[in-house]
Amino acid sequence: MPIYALGDLEPVIDPTAYVHPDVVIIGAVTIGAQSSIWPGAVLRGDDGEIVIGAGTSIQDNCVLHTTPEWPTRVGDRCVIGHLVHLEGCTIEDDVLVGNAAMVLHRSVVRSWAVVAANSVVLYDVEVPGDAVAAGSPAVIKPGKARRDMITHAANSYMARAARFGADLRRLA
Repeated sequence: MPIYALGDLEPVIDPTAYVHPDVVIIGAVTIGAQSSIWPGAVLRGDDGEIVIGAGTSIQDNCVLHTTPEWPTRVGDRCVIGHLVHLEGCTIEDDVLVGNAAMVLHRSVVRSWAVVAANSVVLYDVEVPGDAVAAGSPAVIKPGKARRDMITHAANSYMARAARFGADLRRLA
């Protein structure tokens, strides 16, 4: 897998994390214990840092970037769906960001919230805990998130990462 230092900026990856061989990681990127990074994802910590907590999945073809002023932080037990773009934002613990969603500069998604698939959380937006942010631009729907769905998805990706870590083998 391509893991690159950029000058003095070097990725730090917990040894219990699963990082698929087709991931690109550059610069100031930290990946926590039992997290998983899936095929095609790019984590580019060139202008600032990207921090991924423990037990979080960054799924296929995600793009995580940062800005010099605003790091990108993703908490523990988060599910970041396929094709998601995160840049200069904070995703707290136990959050689900649905497929093809975007969360942009200075926005914060609080614990137990959901950003629905294909939604765009524009600059400087706070998504409260237990809310769903849906649409483009996202509209906040308080009290609509399902904690059991978030927990189930996070647990299923931790189990999947363990399986891939043990059983994935390249054939050609």
